[in-house]
Amino acid sequence: MKRMEELPIPLILSSFLLLLPFLGATIQDSFPKCVAKHCDTFTPSSNSSVFFTSQTAAYTTILNSTAQNLRCLLPSMAKPQLIFTPLAESDVQAAVSCAKKLGIHLRLRSGGHDYEGLSYTSELKSPPPFILLDLGKLRAVKVDIPGNTAWVQAGATVGELYYRISEQSKTHGFPAGLCPSLGVGGHITGGAYGSMMRKYGLGADNVVDARIVDANGRILDRKSMGEDLFWAIRGGGGGSFGVILAWKVKLVKVPSTVTVFTVSKTVEEGGTNILYKWQNVAHKIDENLFIRVLIQPLTDAKTGKRSVVTSYNALFLGRANDVVRIMKKEFPEMGLARKDTVEMRWIESVMYIGNYPMNTPPRVLLKGKAPFSSYFKAKSDFFRSPIPKQGLEGLWKVLVEEESPLTIWNPFGGMMDRVSESETPFPHRKGVIFMAQYLTNWQSDKVVVSKRYDWMRKMYSYMSTYASKNPREAYVNYRDCELGMHRNNNNASATTLIDATKSWANKYFKANFDRLVMVKSRVDPHNFFWHEQSIPTIARKN
Repeated sequence: MKRMEELPIPLILSSFLLLLPFLGATIQDSFPKCVAKHCDTFTPSSNSSVFFTSQTAAYTTILNSTAQNLRCLLPSMAKPQLIFTPLAESDVQAAVSCAKKLGIHLRLRSGGHDYEGLSYTSELKSPPPFILLDLGKLRAVKVDIPGNTAWVQAGATVGELYYRISEQSKTHGFPAGLCPSLGVGGHITGGAYGSMMRKYGLGADNVVDARIVDANGRILDRKSMGEDLFWAIRGGGGGSFGVILAWKVKLVKVPSTVTVFTVSKTVEEGGTNILYKWQNVAHKIDENLFIRVLIQPLTDAKTGKRSVVTSYNALFLGRANDVVRIMKKEFPEMGLARKDTVEMRWIESVMYIGNYPMNTPPRVLLKGKAPFSSYFKAKSDFFRSPIPKQGLEGLWKVLVEEESPLTIWNPFGGMMDRVSESETPFPHRKGVIFMAQYLTNWQSDKVVVSKRYDWMRKMYSYMSTYASKNPREAYVNYRDCELGMHRNNNNASATTLIDATKSWANKYFKANFDRLVMVKSRVDPHNFFWHEQSIPTIARKN
């Protein structure tokens, strides 16, 4: 008789599908019992507040609560058999130990911003049953201003971290994401760029310790996990090496007063020339100044004609008069005037960059919620040389073809040039002048999604002429399963799997991929922590 791993893939899947109802019932019963046995704090009554099946009223609410891409919640997407919301670190240990003992797959979610929803759904047509380990109740933040550090649990958002820092100091901050609802746990595993990266580097560059549950259910800190694993979790992507419980981050100095501005220019107002100049200046200008560009179509209300508007959205770590002086010298084409700028506290600039209405109280960050969500598809690129003006004019033509596209360009340079590509798994360092994110958004599940995907592929193809090459780099926190992913192929050898993965993983990690595989193979040789774009292991388990 053939062993299971030798059976043809279609036969494995068809047999598996017949077992799904039985397996689901088993998971929903056996997993909570196993966790309760490992955790003295759990009782039959408390189980109903931490375990949620699709039959419970709160299941959909919790599943949808932090999901930012509504596309990942469509009925066609696979959903977890069970949701577990641990209340303590020991609960996470129990979850890993029990899942491993029972042979159940775990998906790990901290903030729900995974662009392909891999932290709470699956891209596979017939995935193995899985449990969602939702860390949203582990969100404590402990700030130590004298020590210049903070411990922040994985379920907290970067907005909560920023606010808790601001409660204790007006001159401290942390250089992480621009979107305040990002979950700290997953955000830093991808690198964590933000509006202060030109001054202080990435969030991952400013992590000094971590707590993680490994594949054996042990809680490890930096000392006990070792420097290789500590290196891998700071940019190697989430869901591959363990469950992040908390990060200890190094705080950075910010002025008591910072300056923000947004200046918009249409193509008709010289937008092409100004954007071309931005490409040559934004990565070289004073590293206290971060100027990103939001580019999208604009429709004339009278004529219906579509054009393109470029909005320069900036943070300057200093006073308004100083940034106006710098801009007049380095970037006079924008025409920045003192009236265009607003001075505020750093925590208020978080609200401004995060697109909250002006004068929104920063305390709203403690809600940990995004101001909006939508259906979207996204891709990313890194650029090492400017796009010529002719290329920008071609880009305008592509943009106006789509109903609701957006591309956001973030400048690099400064500290990003001074950190080596191998310092963390995030390799997009010296020589990168900006990173681009492309999105197409829609607000209804009735939209013909194939048209949106077709446009995104056209956009990505058009930008291939100008983007980085060999490899064409991509940001792991802007996951894109169209680059490639693991599939149900248990018969593939480890070498074949790693070679296939390298063809797309190199876009995320470049030469760091090989070291990530070595670390993964040592700390999780049986590939317990797995998803469609996780780091593979040399010692495969079928």
